Amino acid sequence: MNLVLFCEDEVRRPLPRHDPRARHILEVLRRRPGEAFDAGLVNGPHGRGVLASVGADGLVLEFTWGGLPPPPDTITLLVGLPRPQTARDILREATTLGVAALHFVACEKAERSYRQSSLWRSGAWRAPVLAGAAQAFDTRVPEVRCGASLAEAVAELDAGSVRLALDNYEAAVPLASVPLSRAVPVALAIGPERGWSAADRNLLRAAGFTLAGLGPRVLRTETAVVAALTLVKSARGSL
Repeated sequence: MNLVLFCEDEVRRPLPRHDPRARHILEVLRRRPGEAFDAGLVNGPHGRGVLASVGADGLVLEFTWGGLPPPPDTITLLVGLPRPQTARDILREATTLGVAALHFVACEKAERSYRQSSLWRSGAWRAPVLAGAAQAFDTRVPEVRCGASLAEAVAELDAGSVRLALDNYEAAVPLASVPLSRAVPVALAIGPERGWSAADRNLLRAAGFTLAGLGPRVLRTETAVVAALTLVKSARGSL
């Protein structure tokens, strides 16, 4: 946890002792009353927190806020709905690398029951997102959606975006060879754990997506996300 993140309503009350951030401040950072640590408001400014006191109700913290971080990289990541643990990994790693939006979509080969996981129903998806932002020392978190169909998600994309979809079987070009500009938004689509169906590929091509590959090796979905985002951000000069 390189940056301790708070929502705006949390900074006005004690931080409970059982909260993982409280344990991090006391046991990992080893802060004592009067000592400071790096803090941030979610989607707000960076700043410094000071441990004012430690009481039975929790940690009393004081904050001084600075400026806003740069806006998020204009990359929208579409991922065929994966199993919950894979989704957690993607939420954390994609946020750490930095994207503007992360949409988990229903497509032909995705297991639709994953949408009913407690990860999505309880709001537990937010924890790996915040962990990813804290790791990256950033307060910006992506817009996260889950449950729309691939067609619905594609229909909402920026009309001027460069559109790329990873595919193991029908890739027209290597992803590493696609020229990209930081000035142009990118939509990057990655299929579910069983890959795209023929209908999915037809939909993507009709919507202006280029099918691109990462090479002959078959990667886990979470590994493909990290590899593809690294290549895209490097090509855009934003890594």
